[in-house]
Amino acid sequence: MSSESQAVVSDVSVLPLTRPQLAEARRMRAVELFEQGCSSSVVARMVGIHPESVRRWKCLWEQGGAPALRRRPATGRPPKLDDAQVELVRTALEQGAQRHEFEADLWTLERVGVVVERVTGVKLAGASVWRLLTGRLEWSLQRPRRQAVERDESEIARWVAQEWPRIKRGR
Repeated sequence: MSSESQAVVSDVSVLPLTRPQLAEARRMRAVELFEQGCSSSVVARMVGIHPESVRRWKCLWEQGGAPALRRRPATGRPPKLDDAQVELVRTALEQGAQRHEFEADLWTLERVGVVVERVTGVKLAGASVWRLLTGRLEWSLQRPRRQAVERDESEIARWVAQEWPRIKRGR
């Protein structure tokens, strides 16, 4: 291999496979081995899976071919908000809470729920609002600082240096 071709190979970045992708790759390798006429025990050894699983895969393969062993989308209730609605919510939240007639520019689950309902017409429970924020919007919890706006750090430092020792000595 020339140094030029090595440079090209090293520039390629490959993302690691997820667990579902790895599982599907194993099943597809098993399909290749089934098609070559390998026994279930040989396939089990070659893909590193328990023979009983391989026998189950083989039954599925015999009934429906390779597509029967492909990954299927997750089942369950579909999300209440589609991707377009989530983007509408993101845009609304990025405008700030005061823009939506709240007194302080601070988002709470209740306030976000109100905005979601105004923007999309969909009412979400608190837990669903939390999942929307942390999951689909990828926002994180941030707590506001509990400090007075009028706080003067230089005056505090002066008081600690001058007044506190005087008060302490006065005891």
